[in-house]
Amino acid sequence: MKRAWMVVGALAAWSLAACASPQSPTQPVRVTIPRGASVTTVADSLVARGVIESSGWFRLYTKLVGRETSLQAGVYDLALGSAASAVVGVLATGRIAHDRLVLPEGLMLNEIAEAVEAQLGIPADSFRAAAHDAALVRRVGARQPTLEGYLYPNTYNVRVGATALDVVRQMVAEFEAQWKPEWNERLDTLNLSRDEIVTLASIVEAEVDAHSDRHYVSSVYHNRLARGMRLEADPTVIYALGERRRLFNRDYSVESPYNTYLIDGLPPHAIGQPSAASIDAALYPRNSDFLFFVAGPGGKHVFSRTYREHQSAIRAIRSQ
Repeated sequence: MKRAWMVVGALAAWSLAACASPQSPTQPVRVTIPRGASVTTVADSLVARGVIESSGWFRLYTKLVGRETSLQAGVYDLALGSAASAVVGVLATGRIAHDRLVLPEGLMLNEIAEAVEAQLGIPADSFRAAAHDAALVRRVGARQPTLEGYLYPNTYNVRVGATALDVVRQMVAEFEAQWKPEWNERLDTLNLSRDEIVTLASIVEAEVDAHSDRHYVSSVYHNRLARGMRLEADPTVIYALGERRRLFNRDYSVESPYNTYLIDGLPPHAIGQPSAASIDAALYPRNSDFLFFVAGPGGKHVFSRTYREHQSAIRAIRSQ
């Protein structure tokens, strides 16, 4: 009996080596395992893709370790020259391939949809539709039927074959993971809803390059809201226009519920996806009496208390 197990062990070890390609590992190759595929079909596919060298010894190894019926369908990234144990471990546990999705802060929904299509191949129209999923909108407490503001900017590993709604759910889940419990109490202190704070944070995000300015920019908007002044935020005009470009005087008169040069208070919903840093700034503005700011060289802002000071700051920056 002991000798028999020694033979089995030797065969298993031999199969590890026999299934490995003599090539040195390179970039992983993508292999699709169809639903209901037999071990023979899987082994032949792995040989064809250069992942393993021997179909026969791969089949023997799966039998020795009792994994003949455990290989799962899916799309996998596997290294050339892999050992049978490594390949079976991946296929049996369903560690399917993922694609990388990079989303910087401040993108508008349409821009995210285009990024998803470019990076994942999911149609932009499908993503836009998924970003209006009624159940998710209710879950986050949005005032309008859109998840604008809740598609958290981050780098994601998205499983191959994910649907547009899967990706949207992943982003919303990340937003909820980033939302701190203590922020809920702060909402009560400010007498603002989470959706209103997310909207304000999206404007702060769009205005600020320098991290140190976020809380001061937030203070300007809080101060203006408290005084009944319009926000007059350029990023809301860009959102109303639907394109990022230099603004001209005529643009500030565009009729839109998002143009804060024409409407009172906050726009109906966020104008982009804010980071946690901008949400924090919207919740905890600096204690100041600033009512104006203008961007200076390097993205830093000059803050002013009066319109006269603001005009002087603009002239000084333009003269540089």
